[in-house]
Amino acid sequence: MSDTVDGRWAEIFGPRYLSVTTILALGVSLFAFNVFLSATALPSAVQELGGIEVISWATTLYLVFAIVGGAAAALIKRRLGSRVALIGLASVFLVGTLIAASSGAMPQVLVGRAVQGFGEGVVAAICFALIPELFPSRLVPKVFGMQAVVWAVAAFGGPAGAGALTELVSWRAAFLVNVPLVLIFGVMVLLVVPASQRIAGSSGFPGLRLAAIGAGTMLVALAAIAPPAPAALLLLGAAIALVAAVWMDRRSTERLMPPDAFSLRTAVGSGLWLFLLMPIAGAATAVYLVLLLQQLWGYGPTLASALGAVMAIGWSCSSVTVANVRKRATRRILIRTGPVLLALGLLAVLFALETSQLPVLVAGQFAIGMGFGISNGYIMLTIMEACTDAERDRTSALLPTTQSAGNALGAALAGVAANAAGYAQASGEAEILVAIVPLFFMAVGFAVLAWLAALRMVHLAKTTPIAQFADG
Repeated sequence: MSDTVDGRWAEIFGPRYLSVTTILALGVSLFAFNVFLSATALPSAVQELGGIEVISWATTLYLVFAIVGGAAAALIKRRLGSRVALIGLASVFLVGTLIAASSGAMPQVLVGRAVQGFGEGVVAAICFALIPELFPSRLVPKVFGMQAVVWAVAAFGGPAGAGALTELVSWRAAFLVNVPLVLIFGVMVLLVVPASQRIAGSSGFPGLRLAAIGAGTMLVALAAIAPPAPAALLLLGAAIALVAAVWMDRRSTERLMPPDAFSLRTAVGSGLWLFLLMPIAGAATAVYLVLLLQQLWGYGPTLASALGAVMAIGWSCSSVTVANVRKRATRRILIRTGPVLLALGLLAVLFALETSQLPVLVAGQFAIGMGFGISNGYIMLTIMEACTDAERDRTSALLPTTQSAGNALGAALAGVAANAAGYAQASGEAEILVAIVPLFFMAVGFAVLAWLAALRMVHLAKTTPIAQFADG
């Protein structure tokens, strides 16, 4: 196998791959838009329906059920086939959308968001599983670069579009905009995604494992809003539930995950650890930066949010740029460099907040985005290339689920660290600046762990055979 891999941007937008590229972009955009939707549309829903005390659960339930759906995606794909699974679960997402949009009370909105989350979690995971199925690995970095741009557009356009619909029409319209997108997605799946053979399962439904994953994720979500001591117990319970899920899965004859998931003895397992640890580290700024800019610098929500979104710009720009890297050795350098940039960016943001330096803050945010952008695509590609053909569906579908779990766990740990340092009780700028130091140091610690996982992954990948789809 050559150490040089070629591939052109024009190919993924050419006649052979354009329709598949569009399907993947729609799948990602649906997930991204609906992650950002609740922050904009739901305050208006609460004004009409009441239930402000449960508004945060609209996002929590969406993410929890998306993680559970993502965990089940490979099994659903095997049993139903790609085409039927995508259309069926897109329909589930559509049902959830209609439930939420027609709600007469907040509990109904929560049900709709949970149904939405499960459907979209499966759709997003299957879209990832289709990438090595439908694209040769020489084009996969371009596909990931395209997805990063779509996510960045959703980060900016999602809240803006939902806000405009909410203000000009109603909050229900912000939900209903999903309907034409889902219909277009379904038609394109029918026309483009090949019918695949269904594989009958022999072990029934993995309800206990999915329940353990769901319970663990829910405990993480509860820890994010609990006082420090109960939060620590909740995180311990979450760890037990999630470890139990992996343990049970390894002993099952029909697994949800690859057999070496999170094993440090393989490139796949080390890569999954890296893919989990980086979003945990990045959660410090994702959760707290916008609020800190309003508290410390007196910025309004719009300007603070714009500075928070600099990370997305860094991610998308760098992801598109490094998608042109041809040498595998250079790609391995990018994987090792990503966590380093993430750690440096976190330190720069902390320094900027402590010293009130806007240029340093912007540079730090951009560096954090670059840390993800230069490495994420090649982490995923290396994992896909390192697994066997039989395990590629499970492995690829697990990638977005692992990243979502990292985001959820990172948010919870950031909350525990900040509250333990007295952030919630801080009454002035000086106390806030003291309280955020442990938060950022914890985040840097996870970035260092991610760097160690990157070193391990790259070392093991050098001696791991490259999968056959790489020659496609």
